[in-house]
Amino acid sequence: MGRYVIRRLLQMIPVFIGATLLIFLMVNVMGDPIAGLCGDKACDPATKAQLSKEFGLDKPVWQQYLTYMGNVFTGDFGTAFNGQKVTELMSTAFPVTIRLTIVAILFEIVVGISLGVVTGLRRGRPIDTSVLLLTLVVISIPTFVTGLLLQLLLGVEWGWINPAVSTDAPFSELIVPGLVLASVSLAYVTRLTRTSIAENKRADYVRTAIAKGLPRRRVITRHLLRNSLIPVVTFIGADVGALMGGAIVTERIFNIHGVGFQLYQGILRQNTQTVVGFVTILVLVFLAVNLIVDLLYAVLDPRIRYA
Repeated sequence: MGRYVIRRLLQMIPVFIGATLLIFLMVNVMGDPIAGLCGDKACDPATKAQLSKEFGLDKPVWQQYLTYMGNVFTGDFGTAFNGQKVTELMSTAFPVTIRLTIVAILFEIVVGISLGVVTGLRRGRPIDTSVLLLTLVVISIPTFVTGLLLQLLLGVEWGWINPAVSTDAPFSELIVPGLVLASVSLAYVTRLTRTSIAENKRADYVRTAIAKGLPRRRVITRHLLRNSLIPVVTFIGADVGALMGGAIVTERIFNIHGVGFQLYQGILRQNTQTVVGFVTILVLVFLAVNLIVDLLYAVLDPRIRYA
């Protein structure tokens, strides 16, 4: 196991460099970031040259990337065009989005897996058909429609929640936004768990456990569920980074100043330092979560061994 972890950590290095390089190149060809600093009017040549030199944009792209990566390893993600450190923006945005992601993941794990287990054990029955139809409806409705609808009903019409989340964004105010963010993924987790449970229920090791006279609860929890969760854990693990980076719509609807909000503002204003800095952290999150998921495979399924 130790050699496997070391090998995976070494594999993460070229993946991290390749991903950040690709993002850096894509962001730098979006347009002229200096033009956005001068408002609606075009910058005069002297101002443009001064700003380009100040932010290092007068250097070749490859040199900008090397400088940026060198600063990243010292904890410096650069300065936004408004003069604020990108790390300061991260310190306020990431805690909010992390809390929102935790709420969304809890919905996926608790509600999604529970519904999947129930429907998988009762495949073909009315409850199975009802849940399948419900998840299909959820998948078919765009997130911004679900968010606006819940905001209108629960926040404006019925007054059960605040239509806009406060600046502190406590967990109590992130329940509905978290449900909106997790809605589509929750439906996929439910369907994936249902399929995995239904397939493994017919496996030989389950029939053997039943034939040995083991209690039904132990057969489900220790044998059936444990082996059926491998594809679900893979999906949820990959979804952690996707939820953090893809929360732009949800955060805009509920006025949450998290990662999605900062990325939206950075793209809108062509603020390359902000966009690249935030995406760099998201790449690290993806890599770390994928490593944890791979290690969980051995915990869930003892048959899996790493050389």
